[in-house]
Amino acid sequence: MQDLFTLHNLFTLGMLILLQAVLGFDNLLYISIESKRVAEPYQSLVRRLGIGLAIILRLVLLFVLMAAIKYFQKPFFELHFGGIVEGSFNLHSVIVLVGGTFIIYTAVKEIMHMLAIHDVGHDDKSRQKTVGHAVFWIVLMNLVFSFDSILSAIALSEVFVVIATSIVIGGLLMILLADHVAEFLKKNRMYEVLGLFILFVVGVMLVSEGGHLAKVHLFGYVVEAMAKSTFYFVIGILVIVDLVQSRYQKKLLSLQKKHQQPQSTE
Repeated sequence: MQDLFTLHNLFTLGMLILLQAVLGFDNLLYISIESKRVAEPYQSLVRRLGIGLAIILRLVLLFVLMAAIKYFQKPFFELHFGGIVEGSFNLHSVIVLVGGTFIIYTAVKEIMHMLAIHDVGHDDKSRQKTVGHAVFWIVLMNLVFSFDSILSAIALSEVFVVIATSIVIGGLLMILLADHVAEFLKKNRMYEVLGLFILFVVGVMLVSEGGHLAKVHLFGYVVEAMAKSTFYFVIGILVIVDLVQSRYQKKLLSLQKKHQQPQSTE
């Protein structure tokens, strides 16, 4: 523990906690959406249990990555398909690609379900999951989200206790915030669509990053990773559009009520 209490390591710890907090936002969105699929009395338990188990597995993943990072970067599969698709895949790229694809699938499926439901106020009981099933997916996707953050942390520090401490603190912050995020989305269901589209963009970012790591070429064009600045710019635009749209909709409803009032008094 004495390695932690140096000025350099304490500064690095602060940077890593900030990194965990920033990168954990999209994770919280997924956790909130996934936990909705269990019975309401168990939703908070699912979120806390899922994040708690994920913290333990993140520490295991950190230990494995620090001990055998070269094996995650070593290509084990190459794809050459007539100039249409080419790539050299390692374990890191495969994990990011599969995780991003699954997140896109989840977001699209939830959006389609929202368009299909007839009673917005009631959830479809047939889509509910067991506590174990929901916890499994939360833990698994938590690891996918944390893979790149752990690699980034290793690039900033090689001290295990510093990175491990940031993972634990970041996980505890997520446990504290998870219920608040879920409750906010529950009370403001109009923002569920925004959250799902943000999750969709996260999936696109992960797929592009996985394709870049695998050096994928599609029809001769190199797949480039979406820059973090581009990602945050897109998210900012989505939030602004959603806020403007909601205010404009409220204004239209207010004007509509004013026009209907004289008619009702006649």
